[in-house]
Amino acid sequence: MIYEFTLKTEKEQFYNITQQVQEAVSRSGITDGLCVIYTTHTTAGITINENADPDVVRDMLLAIDRLFPQSVDYRHAEGNTPAHLKSSFLGCSTQVLVADAQLLLGIWQGIYFCEFDGPRSRRFYVKILEG
Repeated sequence: MIYEFTLKTEKEQFYNITQQVQEAVSRSGITDGLCVIYTTHTTAGITINENADPDVVRDMLLAIDRLFPQSVDYRHAEGNTPAHLKSSFLGCSTQVLVADAQLLLGIWQGIYFCEFDGPRSRRFYVKILEG
């Protein structure tokens, strides 16, 4: 089964979705396997990183903005080329092992939905594979 979640976002931010992903794992009834988290949006991403210090997210956003700044040289008419670049850089999915019906994350790790072109109404999907 695929679990679908919706999220209202602001301009550019990381949203901790670990709890929603764990809910999908719990609802699946699968105790050991692999959890895939995926978004279909081309200006958003999914990543895993520290969830204890909010400055980590702030620093990541700052660094990504420096890597992919706004530029008059981009040709994409919509004007959101940096958002597309950031999405491709981080990727639109990640995977986490599932053990004893729990996400196998480190003590400081969280799963983030990364918004690069909001505000938007976004979706992400979770699939848990047994094994």
